[in-house]
Amino acid sequence: MSGLKRILILTPQLPYPPQQGTAIRNYNLIAHLAARHRLHLLSFLQEGDELPPDSPLFRHCQRIETVPAPRRTLAQRLLTTLFSPLPDMALRLASPAFRERLAALIAGETYDVVQIEGIEMAPYGLWLRAWPRFASLRPRPLLVFDDHNAEYLLQRRVFETDARQPRRWAGALYSLIQWQKLSRYEAHICRQADRVAAVSEADAEALRRLVPGLDPAIVPNGVDLDYYGAEVPPLDLRSPALVFTGKMDFRPNVDAVLWFAEEVLPRIRAARPEVHFVVVGQKPHARLDPMRQREGVTLTGRVEDVRPYIAGAAVYVVPLRMGGGTRLKLLEAMAMGKAIVATSLGCEGFDVADGRELRMADTPEGFAAAVLELLEDEGQRARLGCTARRFVEARYGWGAIVPRLEELYCRATPVELPYKSGLI
Repeated sequence: MSGLKRILILTPQLPYPPQQGTAIRNYNLIAHLAARHRLHLLSFLQEGDELPPDSPLFRHCQRIETVPAPRRTLAQRLLTTLFSPLPDMALRLASPAFRERLAALIAGETYDVVQIEGIEMAPYGLWLRAWPRFASLRPRPLLVFDDHNAEYLLQRRVFETDARQPRRWAGALYSLIQWQKLSRYEAHICRQADRVAAVSEADAEALRRLVPGLDPAIVPNGVDLDYYGAEVPPLDLRSPALVFTGKMDFRPNVDAVLWFAEEVLPRIRAARPEVHFVVVGQKPHARLDPMRQREGVTLTGRVEDVRPYIAGAAVYVVPLRMGGGTRLKLLEAMAMGKAIVATSLGCEGFDVADGRELRMADTPEGFAAAVLELLEDEGQRARLGCTARRFVEARYGWGAIVPRLEELYCRATPVELPYKSGLI
């Protein structure tokens, strides 16, 4: 790509420290874009977060502004679920103060690109698109929508999973409503943006089903190859340990841990009673509280560094049954050369094969059998780990990914997609 760009990036939370999926993607995009472009960052500041003066973000961004994230009560969420045509994710970060700061930046600076990171920030892209002052700018900045997940698809899968469990029917109803609303809303923002990025071909295809004629660029999630390739002393976990990492108030992660602990782990421990399941991640949901009393299971809560836990795993597990996008946790484990067992959904979006980069299984019986086979076969674990590391080295370093986003900025102006009324 040629030519320096002046880019304003909108994020739902500070991208540093990069400790969970959204922040990891946003920080690494910023860090690598900053080598060739001038960046301004407008971000929400979530409760408990701070922006210290020595934050690495100041090395990458010429200007950083933050606005306190709004808080919505459960009653507000219930009312909008029942009566608003907008999905929950479009209302989560509604803030007049953020809109005022955005308007001031657009009025006071000249940008080539305004980049919207994730669907929670989409309302600000839609507001800009409708703002007469923005439309009158010559040249007008490109509106780039980076869709971190095909969100409607995620909610559809959550609904389909929860609908099979009577005790989860309330959650299934919520996801059914959100699925329908997100289908309309996600299509709307994709039509209104000048450019759209998706994290995988599977997500891009899901967006094309919503908006025929849409041409999303594939800008996958990546991994810091140096950080996850460094020698890290393994934590002395109760051996053999099966490790899962992730933000543990995220619904797909909660479901994955419950399914694994209830359906898969007993089958493994029947053959190998000493096996221990270690769940590493911040903010464990209350649904996981019974796991704290279960023999053979440990919930760590937030840790400073997940790498010693991954290094200490005999097998890394990704038992996801719902979700979208691609799994940063999978890339991290692969970059550390671990043997992995995943569901097909857990490795969706990656060109991997069962028995080549990892083991794949979707039933409790099959998942347990794959784990047990790896526990008995150190050679297979080593072979899979080496292949997995080579796989991410070849395709998923951020240095190779960010040029795809830069190419998107320089695409010829697309044919405008037809607007459909009544979507919102």
